[in-house]
Amino acid sequence: MTKDQTSTSAKRQVPAVTRALAILRFLARSPEPVGVNPMARELDLVPSTCLHILRVLQDEGMVDFDSKTKRYSIGIGILPLARSALQRNTFSTMIQPKLSELSQKFGVTSIATQLSEPGQMIVVALSQSSMPFRLQVDMGSRFPALISATGRLFAAFNVQDETALEGEFEKLVWDHPPTFGAWSEEVREARERGYAVDRGTYISGVTVVAVPVFGTNGRMTRSIVAIGISERLEEKQLPKLTKAMMAIRDHIQELQIDTGS
Repeated sequence: MTKDQTSTSAKRQVPAVTRALAILRFLARSPEPVGVNPMARELDLVPSTCLHILRVLQDEGMVDFDSKTKRYSIGIGILPLARSALQRNTFSTMIQPKLSELSQKFGVTSIATQLSEPGQMIVVALSQSSMPFRLQVDMGSRFPALISATGRLFAAFNVQDETALEGEFEKLVWDHPPTFGAWSEEVREARERGYAVDRGTYISGVTVVAVPVFGTNGRMTRSIVAIGISERLEEKQLPKLTKAMMAIRDHIQELQIDTGS
């Protein structure tokens, strides 16, 4: 067997697993319980196949079923798996104290994100601001990889052809949507500067600053993000804030190299 044949064999698809993961991701994103038929249509599955997988996931505690409404939702059985993954994530462990320092110094909510699935980022560490009014962000929250400041970085460092992103860009939800042309220019600026800033386009009155964390392949796999009320996060603070975030990124990447993680 050749090397290419071995690689192909190792990556052979397992449809049942792929479909089960698609169902779990769909339910995790859904704001309310969903019936079998709408779910099957959305995921392009045969309803009977979708139902069979749902019943297995229900038996394992991964999804919940409401017998009255005949709808399914994500189950709490997923929590122990998620908790174990976060606890064993060395990046989360190393960056947590640095996020706390950043929040205290600049009065921002600091988070670290990681690519979790195609087109999605997930919050793997966070530190809330001590300010009386602050933005609520939850551990495990997920959002589209192309949204806000992190999205500009994702497009800048992970995508070769920005024009191919226009269809995905149109699906994004913003408080003040930028045009694709303006967004593309900001992507180019982010590539040159090494960080990105979203001034109230994603969430009105909120400034989001993001710095990329790179994997061994040179692509952005994680990000460090600071979120603050625009009126409080003055323009003159941004250079100091981004410098501090880049220093954290460089420190974490050095530690990862030293530990081999």
